[in-house]
Amino acid sequence: MKKYFNLYKKQFVLGPAFKLAEAILELFVPITVASMIDKGIAVGDTAYIFKMGIVLFLLALFGVLFAIVCQYSAAVAQQGVGTHLRNDIFDKINLMSREDIDTFTSASLTTRITNDVTQIQSAVAMLIRLVFRSPFLIVGSLIAAVGLDAKMSIIFFVSALLVSVILYYILSRSLPLYSQIQRKLDRAASIVKDSLSGVRVIRAFSRTQYEKDKFEKANEELTERSVKVGRLSALLNPLTFAVMNTAIVLILYFGGIKVNTGKLTQGEVLAFTNYMTQILLSIIVFSNVIVIFTKAGASYQRIKEVLDFEPSMTDDNAQFTQADETKPAVEFKSVCYSYGEADENVLTDVDFSINKGETVGIIGGTGSGKTTLVSLIMRFYDVDSGEIDVFGHDVRDYKFSALRSIAHIVPQENRLFSGSVRKNLLYGDQNATDEDIERALRISQTEEFVKKLPNGLDTEINENSKNLSGGQRQRLCIARALLGNPKIVIFDDSSSALDFATDSKLRKAIHDELSDTTVIIVSQRVNTVKSCDRIIVMNEGGISAIGTHSELYKTNEVYNEICLSQLSEREVNAQ
Repeated sequence: MKKYFNLYKKQFVLGPAFKLAEAILELFVPITVASMIDKGIAVGDTAYIFKMGIVLFLLALFGVLFAIVCQYSAAVAQQGVGTHLRNDIFDKINLMSREDIDTFTSASLTTRITNDVTQIQSAVAMLIRLVFRSPFLIVGSLIAAVGLDAKMSIIFFVSALLVSVILYYILSRSLPLYSQIQRKLDRAASIVKDSLSGVRVIRAFSRTQYEKDKFEKANEELTERSVKVGRLSALLNPLTFAVMNTAIVLILYFGGIKVNTGKLTQGEVLAFTNYMTQILLSIIVFSNVIVIFTKAGASYQRIKEVLDFEPSMTDDNAQFTQADETKPAVEFKSVCYSYGEADENVLTDVDFSINKGETVGIIGGTGSGKTTLVSLIMRFYDVDSGEIDVFGHDVRDYKFSALRSIAHIVPQENRLFSGSVRKNLLYGDQNATDEDIERALRISQTEEFVKKLPNGLDTEINENSKNLSGGQRQRLCIARALLGNPKIVIFDDSSSALDFATDSKLRKAIHDELSDTTVIIVSQRVNTVKSCDRIIVMNEGGISAIGTHSELYKTNEVYNEICLSQLSEREVNAQ
């Protein structure tokens, strides 16, 4: 946190300084009021009362001005630290590989960049506004009380001790419950998230009541912990004010006796009462600061885990930014890969080569490793052993930006962002012209439906693309990948939502207009890959065979079974 504090040194110095100045002025108020009573009201000196009134007004005026400076400094530092923290966390998240994100989970990272940073911001504001003020008022009030009457100040020390014991008792039992509440809140939020994202599935299987019961149970557990904390916290004010009021009664009683004997004045007794109120209220405020700092401490540890995390993949030592187009477009050399700490490999000893301009299909059963294979080309993950070359260079020797400008991918998940259709397409190439966009729309079979949209390319896409069908989303994702003239385009099961006619038109357009581009098509459909120059058949994490459709149908059992499960004999032999 030192890095972020250094960015706002001025605020962290000026804020507490002005707050201390305000506290000093506040300590003078009881003495001034006491003087007004003893030397003005008691003797009927109107001029002195007026004079002390002006002093009180000035104390209040400068106190407000000092408080405003402090509040402004706290606001600047609070928002500034939060902004820098969120930027740094976001930058770190964007450096993480998919495997790194899977380690943290996206939900946890979202919570850390929002809720945890908010807790840090609250702590920053309290640090500037109250951390120094409350102890200073407590100590200052005690010193002032001792200066007025040492024996009467014993009431102060005993009261402060009793309030401290009450605070310790309540905080020691309530603070552990706050972490439990946070976990229960996470659980309830997780259920809500699942219910919102899977609402169609829930309704389709009539599981609405089941989800309601599950949420109610989580909510009841959250309520139970919250009520328990609430009961403990509810004791704080009654007990502290009971101590404070008892102390005030004692001050008035013993002070009245001393007033009668002439050892104290009426104003001094009132000053004692005011100092007592300042002490006890400052202790209560300081206890709330402790709670905020406790929560912020836990949040800081969670944020620190992200900021200190070293991404498993970097391009710091990468030296290549240009492709060597005289070499094969993609080459796998004895590649093995497993997810995380899994015992079994997802891919084992994968070897193959794809030439520039070649169209290659990848087909295989569910879980055979097709998506993992193309993800390794994009370097979303790093191989455990072996090597993957793209145009003559190991993917680990490319800068990320260079590799991902050479190769574009259309992933299985059709992700579009809120904003216009045009803005979504420009993710593929920020410098794309209208002619480039039109070409991409034409190849992806998107041109016709985009023209029918209310505002064409400027039509806004709703959250989660709810105003588009699955096929429309898929075609827009294909168009986005075609922008930027990539040398390699990977279609990862990206025509699954298209009807057969549109799929056929898409494959023909790719063949006609991307003749110089290396195309890799991952699909479950035989019809989608049968016209490819070569087909890679995957089975249980390895390559079963490589060849043309007709060759594989005759010689490879795995491919033969896939064909017969989808096509008739006549369709299999049709070209």
